[in-house]
This record gives sequence, structure tokens and C-alpha cells, in this order.
Amino acid sequence: MEKKRVVVTGAGVVSALGNRRDELFDSLAAGKSAARYMPEWQSFFGKINIAAAPVTLDQEAVKKIDRRFRRSMGNAALFAALAAKQAVAESGLDEATLSNGRTGCVISSTMGSSSSIVESTAAIIEKRFDDLSACQFFRCVSHSSSFNVANLFGISGVQLAPCSACASALQSIGLAFEQIQSGKQDVIIAGGSDEATPTVAGSFQQLFALAENENLPVEKLSRPFDAARCGLVCGEGAGILILEEYEHALKRGAVILAELAGYATNCTGAQISQSDHVSIEQCIRLAVADAGINPADIDYVSAHATSTLAGDKEEAEAIRRVFGAAVPVSSLKGHLGHTLGASGAIELAAIFEMMKHDTIISTLNLKNQADDCKGIFLPDKPCSKPLRTVVKNCIAFGGVNAVLVLRGYQRS
Repeated sequence: MEKKRVVVTGAGVVSALGNRRDELFDSLAAGKSAARYMPEWQSFFGKINIAAAPVTLDQEAVKKIDRRFRRSMGNAALFAALAAKQAVAESGLDEATLSNGRTGCVISSTMGSSSSIVESTAAIIEKRFDDLSACQFFRCVSHSSSFNVANLFGISGVQLAPCSACASALQSIGLAFEQIQSGKQDVIIAGGSDEATPTVAGSFQQLFALAENENLPVEKLSRPFDAARCGLVCGEGAGILILEEYEHALKRGAVILAELAGYATNCTGAQISQSDHVSIEQCIRLAVADAGINPADIDYVSAHATSTLAGDKEEAEAIRRVFGAAVPVSSLKGHLGHTLGASGAIELAAIFEMMKHDTIISTLNLKNQADDCKGIFLPDKPCSKPLRTVVKNCIAFGGVNAVLVLRGYQRS
């Protein structure tokens, strides 16, 4: 059976650098960092110099979500709902299409609302059961963002939430891509959302992956591929895309942002805490092959690169083996921090703007390319280049990799 073409007809974003795509792009182009110290986390860490890149929620936009739906949303689901409202509005989807059973919802996060999980755990330990909302469970579960967004829009098609830590959003988009390719759905709201909390930051600290360096300003702590990189800064937010079968989009006159061309996901099968260049390389090659193109056809690689020692090294080696130094590469995590299970979708939202403006955003805080990241082309400033075909990487604990190939829309 011939695979159906899949296009993107809407994309919304909630991030620490802007709650619209254009705001996010302007902040990235201006070289802004969202990182700040979190004194409100002092009671968890015993010191105040833990950094994160938190979102400032638009409370007026939050209040516009009917309380019937809002009461079961933790922050992760709220981020997803706000981004989904942008994406649906841009796509022009009507209520009949959203609720006809041929529209689905595939949105994931690392663990549901981590702040709600902490609140619940503390209340249970302290036997404060009356403090827990009847909706608390619905904020905590791993598919909270997906079913909350599905209910918000009256979606009755497939509803899924693949949760693979920091590869979650890209796996959601990839799974939605395959659902539409196979003809099982016409439209899917897809992406990821996540929260930055002291519990999450503390988990990375236990793994020696959290950025802590008294000699660097907070805005320079996240520095992917740099010789002085010292770990990641936790970020948060949501990125939501509207994926649509090509003919379906044409029939209703939708504006097409881009086309999804190829996708692959795999795992190392051997290592749960260290990235592995062999499996990353294989995943990139599989995705490029799925798109029916060659590595030489790629104009830009959006790296996962979180600013950890091992992760950046292994990804750089995989990119070098596939592309050499011929293709520009950058990571947006110097600007945004690592937005965890939302990172793939938030960064794709930024890529749509990069394609629109024919601009590659360079890696913030990259001053001295590390010796163990040499052999790939890392621009040292934003540069102009037509972006026709782009690779987006995501890599997660558990030995998981996901790679998506995106190309500018061309009507056949």
C-alpha cells in the first residue's frame, strides 16, 4: 500500500522565550537565554544556585480554558492545551473535523505533571488526604496532556502518549506521522509538554548531569558542544503540531507549513544512562532512508545536544559519521535549556520559523568547540541559508533515539 503524504498545518508553542512561534524565534535570533537561578528551590537543594528556564504562564489565556477541563490539568497539560489552541486556530480545523473520529491526539511528557506528583506524594506521606483534589490523579498520570487536550477539543479518534523521557515529543510526532501515513487517521494533534521542577532537576543532579559551575554566569551554564560544558539546565513548556494527510489538507484549503518526510526510532539495547553514537548514527540513517533521500540532501541538523559531557560527544560522533562537516548543526538548548519530553516539539516549532526566515540559529554559548565534538560544522553565529530539508534529533535515557526528517512543502 502506498504511504500517504503527511503535512503540518499548524504549530503552537509555550516556552520560556515566548508563547508564540514568532516570539520564540525573535528571542532565539536575539541570542537570549531563558536560564535563571531558582531561589524558590532552595529548600530542596540547600543552596540557591540551581538554574532552570521556567515558563511564565499567560494567566489570562489560562482562564479562557473552561474550568471543566482546566481542573484536571497540571502545568504540563496546561502548557499542552495552550499550545494546542494556537495550533488548532492556525490550522483552521472546525469542530466537526475534530470530533469525527478521524482526528486523533498523541501528546506525551516524561511523567505527567511532576509538580502534581510531588504535591500528591507530600500529602500522602503527611496524611493530608483532604488536601488532595479529586482531579489530582488526572494531573499526575503519564498521558495527562494527551487526554486533557483530547477532551478539550472533543476528539474521539486515537489517543496515545508514548513516554520515552526526552525523546517523548518526537516519538509522539513520529507515531502520529505513521498513523496518518497508514490511513488510520486524517488529522492528529501531536507533540509534547513537560515541567521543570526541583524533583526533575534533582534527578539529573544525582546522575551528575545537572549544570553547576560557580565560575559561569547563569545565562551561560547551558553550552552544548562547548569545551567548558558542565551539564544541562532544565527547561519546560510545550510544542504542539497539527499533522494532516496531504489530500485532506488540500481539500479544505489549509495553509501548509512543512511536510514530514521520514522518521525512525530505535534503542541501544545495552546502556540506559549513556548515549551511544552507533545507535544514534543508525537512527539518523534509517530516518533519512525513510524519507527516500541521501545525507547530502540535508540542509541542517537540529541536534539534541543538552550540554552534557557524554551526550554531546556521542551525538557529535554520530553526526560526523553521517554528514561529516558538510552540514550546519546547532542545538537550541543553550537558549531554552533542556525542555525534556517537550524538547523535540518545541524545537520543531522554532525550526518552522527558521525555515520561514531562511535562517539557522547557532548554538548559544558555544565559544570553544570541544575536542570530543570536532569534525562537525557548528556555526558560531546565526546564518542565512535556504532550509529545504532538515533533520531533528532527540535522544533519551533508556538508550532511546528518535529522528525526524522535515522538508519545505512543495505541491506535487
